[in-house]
Amino acid sequence: MDAKPLLLQLIDFKAWANRDLFPLAMTLSAETQSQERHNATRLLNHIYVVDRIFQGNLQGQPHGYTGLNTPETPALDALFAEQQALDQWLATYVQGLSSAELGEAVDFRFVDGKPGRMTRAEMLLHVLTHGSYHRGAVGRILFQAGVQPPPDALTVFIHTSA
Repeated sequence: MDAKPLLLQLIDFKAWANRDLFPLAMTLSAETQSQERHNATRLLNHIYVVDRIFQGNLQGQPHGYTGLNTPETPALDALFAEQQALDQWLATYVQGLSSAELGEAVDFRFVDGKPGRMTRAEMLLHVLTHGSYHRGAVGRILFQAGVQPPPDALTVFIHTSA
């Protein structure tokens, strides 16, 4: 089975979900919902940092991160722009890979310094499932703050994209 079309669909789903989620998180008031906005931003930044770490791993380049989040909390609008660019990079990167390259194992170092080895497909699947998990947590923050979270389901994406 060729995993490339499925990976591309899941990357499109990830970008779609981010385009719905970030603007809703930006509706959280910096004055009256500052803790909720901060927590949502920290989670979204964590997703972005892990995406960037694996971007470096996929390319065999140093990513420059020493942890799974940054000490500073970025502005949510700037983070959204960075995440959109990274989502587009993922799609372009996968489009340029052959099936053999997707199955190729790549050696890297985890941020704790321990060695890692995963295929490119495994790394991409990790990025996709990791982001989905944490988007769900952001959705819960939104719900508890009185904001209806967007649907973050592959079935909804497929149905609305058809």
